Amino acid sequence: MQEKKRKRILITGAAGFLGSHLCDHFIQQDFHVIGMDNLITGDIDHIAHLFKLPNFEFYHHDVSKFVHVPGDLHYILHFASPASPIDYLKIPIQTLKVGSLGTHNLLGLAKSKKARILVASTSEVYGDPLVSPQSEEYWGNVNPVGPRGVYDEAKRFQEAMTMAYHNTHQLETRIARIFNTFGPRMRLHDGRALPTFISQALKGKDLTVFGTGLQTRSFCYVTDQIDGICKLLFSDYALPVNIGNPDEMTLLDMAKEIIELTGSSSKIVFEELPVDDPKQRRPDISKAKTLLNWSPRVSRKEGLEKTIAYYKTFFNS
Repeated sequence: MQEKKRKRILITGAAGFLGSHLCDHFIQQDFHVIGMDNLITGDIDHIAHLFKLPNFEFYHHDVSKFVHVPGDLHYILHFASPASPIDYLKIPIQTLKVGSLGTHNLLGLAKSKKARILVASTSEVYGDPLVSPQSEEYWGNVNPVGPRGVYDEAKRFQEAMTMAYHNTHQLETRIARIFNTFGPRMRLHDGRALPTFISQALKGKDLTVFGTGLQTRSFCYVTDQIDGICKLLFSDYALPVNIGNPDEMTLLDMAKEIIELTGSSSKIVFEELPVDDPKQRRPDISKAKTLLNWSPRVSRKEGLEKTIAYYKTFFNS
């Protein structure tokens, strides 16, 4: 394919976990990929292998400031945002700005370029849910002034702003509500349970479980998540869609499973539950199944084995 005929896609948060996998995917699909990241939480090593390619370019930029991309632009994937408690508790104002100012800037860019934009929302918009599984029609149970509010409300505002542009300007928008995702390139020290468990197990340290460990999560392997996001991008549906794996388990059982899969001698220790930590996370993916013909295919065990094997290479090097 000639360079001038390639579709051009902007991916913000390109050096992050999901952003870097999306860059790989669209390079493989022969798009011209423009990655953008301010590297506050992203890792440039995740996309370093792409720099030599003629159909990849990188902008070191904060999307909370004015965003300019020369030339045509067909698609935008807005994945710029801190996504773990350890990050957004440390940089709460930047987290709010990327969800508000950053989203506004990118929606404006999409409008000027006549591009379709998909924004990465999160299951955190449901807060500490009072219903399970969580469907897209559930409005959530969120504490806007609690420690997690900076992330939860940034994403809720992001959805509202996106729908306002869709309804007011007839902009082509998509909203992915992403549930817990795991796989290679996760940051092992980002404060979230699964990567923390893997890191602790591989180091032979005690696994830290908060509260009783009976709170639940539903973990989706990264290749399934990327597939769901891409199917949503190319769909005709503008309202939010849950993308996640409904296979629910307790964090205590997850800790035990990781100890078993790593062959670690680690023990499990319990610490106080953080404020507003959700007790349940399980997506209702009926819409994704019906509208996108999507459902996860990689089992949790298979995904964990691949992820652990990836990180063992770092610990053994």
